[in-house]
Amino acid sequence: MIPNPVLKKNDKRANLIIAIVSLVIFLVVASLSRIPPPRFPFDFNVHIFALINSLINSAVAILLIAGLVAVKQKQYVLHKNIMMVAIVLSVLFLVFYIGHHLFAGDSKFGDINHDNVLTEAEKAAVGGIRYFYYFILITHIILAAVILPFILFTAYRALTGEYSRHKKLARYTWPLWFYIAITGVLVYWMIAPYYS
Repeated sequence: MIPNPVLKKNDKRANLIIAIVSLVIFLVVASLSRIPPPRFPFDFNVHIFALINSLINSAVAILLIAGLVAVKQKQYVLHKNIMMVAIVLSVLFLVFYIGHHLFAGDSKFGDINHDNVLTEAEKAAVGGIRYFYYFILITHIILAAVILPFILFTAYRALTGEYSRHKKLARYTWPLWFYIAITGVLVYWMIAPYYS
């Protein structure tokens, strides 16, 4: 059964809202590295935010696979519900991501002694895996920076009942979103030993 449209089509308003939301989130996330991390007002391991994000990314990846299976089996209502949960979890991810980067600052891959200085000896200790880590990290960051409007437009097309346009967008959005979810988990597990 194909779900009925939930939203009335208004491309002009949707374009404006999606553009504003995407730009504001991009600017907030981009500015995080320029803000010195404030001290948490009480004893708290701020890296718990990163662990939560790893779990959220894992759940989103599973939901994306489940959503793909549901749509392939023509279970469109189930597909819609799964994808909406994936979007809600992604919003929750963003909140924890901002919280983590705001309070924890940056960590350096390979900083074994946690002094926030990466020595040649530390670089040598982690070896070539650094290049793999940075490739995954850079592609993850670039794609994460551009995916949001694609996710929102893909959802908008489905919610307005424009299923052929939704399907065309989803062919690009789904694999990118899935890659971001998977690499988010991978980046966390690779950098977590170097959190200070």
